[in-house]
Amino acid sequence: MSDLNQRFPVIADRVGDEDEQLEVHEAELVDETTTAPDSQHGAQDGAGDATPTEDVLIVEPEPDTVAEGSAPVDITAAFQVNADPDLEQGDVPKSEFEEEAEAEADEVVDAVEVDAPEAPQATEQEAVPAAAQPAAAAQPVAEPAAPVVPANPIVSMPLGKAINKGLHDALANDPKVLLMGEDIGPLGGVYRVTEGLHAEFGPQRVLDTPLAESGILGTAIGLAMRGYRAVCEIQFDGFIFPAFDQITTQLSRMRNRHEGTVTMPIVIRVPYGGHIGSIEHHSESPEAYFAHTPGLRVVSPSNSHDAYWMIQEAIASDDPVLFFEPKSRYFVKSEVNLAENASPLHSARVARAGTDVTVVAHGAMVSTLLHAADLAAEEGTSLEVIDLRSVSPIDYGPVLDSVRKTGHLVVVQEAQGNASVGSEIAATVAERAFYSLEAPVIRVSGFDTPYPPSKVEAMYLPDADRVLEAVDRSLSY
Repeated sequence: MSDLNQRFPVIADRVGDEDEQLEVHEAELVDETTTAPDSQHGAQDGAGDATPTEDVLIVEPEPDTVAEGSAPVDITAAFQVNADPDLEQGDVPKSEFEEEAEAEADEVVDAVEVDAPEAPQATEQEAVPAAAQPAAAAQPVAEPAAPVVPANPIVSMPLGKAINKGLHDALANDPKVLLMGEDIGPLGGVYRVTEGLHAEFGPQRVLDTPLAESGILGTAIGLAMRGYRAVCEIQFDGFIFPAFDQITTQLSRMRNRHEGTVTMPIVIRVPYGGHIGSIEHHSESPEAYFAHTPGLRVVSPSNSHDAYWMIQEAIASDDPVLFFEPKSRYFVKSEVNLAENASPLHSARVARAGTDVTVVAHGAMVSTLLHAADLAAEEGTSLEVIDLRSVSPIDYGPVLDSVRKTGHLVVVQEAQGNASVGSEIAATVAERAFYSLEAPVIRVSGFDTPYPPSKVEAMYLPDADRVLEAVDRSLSY
């Protein structure tokens, strides 16, 4: 009796003082749960084995990928603390009386209701064991709404806002897309990149998670196997390391393990890099760790237009994508063409044409190169700026074409220089365009030390002066 009162306090008034009746009924329920499924009582009810009601959603993944049209998974339950410690996985299934009581409680107390789509009513066919059911046709899926393009599709917005709009459009166009991360819900994230999305799409689509990056990625992998497209936010670049095992030994290999029958459409958003006056774990550039890992795609936008389109392309990809966002560019405005995307996700682009020296970078360093190109032009030197956009795979076409034209290459990055993305580019260009080079490839990078305190950050990170010094060395070789 006390157990029932604890589990269903809202029906206490209805029960009143009828303790004896409830105790008798409770004893009968215990007998029912210990009776074999094919007993006389079960046969009379026409139920046989206990069948979950519409209020209880039990997910039992099959070895194969679940077909489209399967019941939605209550994702928020994975991140909620159970208020009643007696209700644990593996307890005796709810009896008929308990199910009726819980249904009545849900109708009276709105706070008990889970913010999730209402499960469909069970049909006679659903009561038949799955093995006895004929193969059902796939349920029709509603066509995603076409994006609304404003009369003037070219707008100016900060890079962070462009990512926000890209996430919004992806959520609106595909009900299987959901966001996961620490403080990304009502707060909107540390940099407010997800601001407003929780209010519009609800906690089933924009999930605040515990402070456990490995748990975020592990949950995302399970969701991907159920047909969802999870977009995970790692709050800061240095916080990705607790999830390193999940990313490099599980996420990256899952498709290969299943011989291509399982896809991992997961995006990991990583605000990275310096120029914000912060400390280690908040200003790092760990992209080389993941570019080295087969099975992962690694990209980084440098401007608002690319940020808006690339985040949507990453979400649409069936492969896992690490999306490195240059946090120093979050609040810098640039134009976005909402109607046309000129570049596929993994293609490099010529950000500025030139004739004398090729300079290559990704993310925040592209703006540094453009500034250096302006200064070089004042001295009569023409720099061709290549924005990689993707560091795994790397689109070498524009890089090699430019090197064959200029004969000089300078590669710039925030990360340390040893065993880095810049090292890979230098080696590949030396292999494929050696006879076009008029000077060795020069790398400009962060120093091979841990990330420094904010007071000396400016000395650590490449700037326009260090880029121009490397250009002069290349031209004078």
